Parts: sequence; C-alpha cells; structure tokens
Amino acid sequence: MEYVYAALLLHAAGKEINEENLKKVLEAAGVSPDEARIKALVAALEGVNIDEVIEKAAMPVAAPVAVAAAPAPAEGGAEEAQEEEEEEEEEVSEEEALAGLGALFG
Repeated sequence: MEYVYAALLLHAAGKEINEENLKKVLEAAGVSPDEARIKALVAALEGVNIDEVIEKAAMPVAAPVAVAAAPAPAEGGAEEAQEEEEEEEEEVSEEEALAGLGALFG
C-alpha cells in the first residue's frame, strides 16, 4: 500500500511518477523499497489518468441497511424484496468495477 500512497503523493505534488521519485519517497518514509514492485507500479500507471481514477473511486457507495427483526409486510413484501435485490446487484457491480483498480496497485 505504501507504493500506491507514494505514487498518490507524487501526483498530488505535481511530480512525475517514476522509479527514482517513488524510491525517494519510500526511503523518506522509512520503507525499504522493492525495485520489482516499483517497476511494476510505474508500468501499471503508464497511460493512466490518475485524476479520473480518483474521481471514479471517490463515488459514494451506499452501504446496505440492516433491518433488525422487522416484521414482513402483508402486501408488497415480494416487490420490496425484489427492489432490495436489484439495489444489492447494482452495488456489487460497482464494487467489482472498482475492485479492478486494486490490481493496478498490487
């Protein structure tokens, strides 16, 4: 995670995200840099618009609301259950889309 934070710090500072700069940031933070991980991160970020990725990742994801032992309504219960399932499916697809970002950062 430190490698991603270092890249984000460099981006926020307007510095180029390259192997040398990442190594300097990591060393300044007291982390022993791993050359292979640095190279992999730089290669993964090549051509990526970091601002766009941050914007997409910052989208609020609604947390499922837990209902504690609520009695089932006599009418319309099936409709409500179906709507809840649809909402959960939408949340899962958003989470899956954002999970792909994790592969970029190791």
